[in-house]
Amino acid sequence: MTSRTAFAAVAFATFFASGSALAADPPPVPYPAGYRAWVHVKTMQILPGHPLHGAFGGVHHLYANPKAMTGYRSGRFPDGAVIVFDLAEAVSADNTVTDGNRKVVGVMRKDAKRYAATGGWGFEGFKGDSRTERAVGANAAEACFGCHAPQKAKDYVFSAWKD
Repeated sequence: MTSRTAFAAVAFATFFASGSALAADPPPVPYPAGYRAWVHVKTMQILPGHPLHGAFGGVHHLYANPKAMTGYRSGRFPDGAVIVFDLAEAVSADNTVTDGNRKVVGVMRKDAKRYAATGGWGFEGFKGDSRTERAVGANAAEACFGCHAPQKAKDYVFSAWKD
């Protein structure tokens, strides 16, 4: 084996080893600082009896950065789009429902190259009011994308913008 062939073999092995490591462990999605100043897309509530109530019961507020608003309007979200769902406990009193304590800040960040294995989206959840404590962590792609995969025709997004 020539030194050139040996170098090529080592480079090839290194490339595929690092490539598979990246695919198995996508980069973490950062906390979306300032998201409450973004466009408020909608509010919804998941009530007892819904199959996701155990994990996602409460009041959801969805926010979109400007690039995500481009995606809501066109149906295809560009890289840099960020969608946030801010989930709070639902507090019922005096025939009203209001936000209680924050349960999680869920984040979808579009980056077609970094998150190619999950439709171009990175996923994360931050516990309560923490900007660092991750609710899903290393399993975010698997746990979140599994639910979003059936929404492929909508670029993996459940919510819609109403003008």
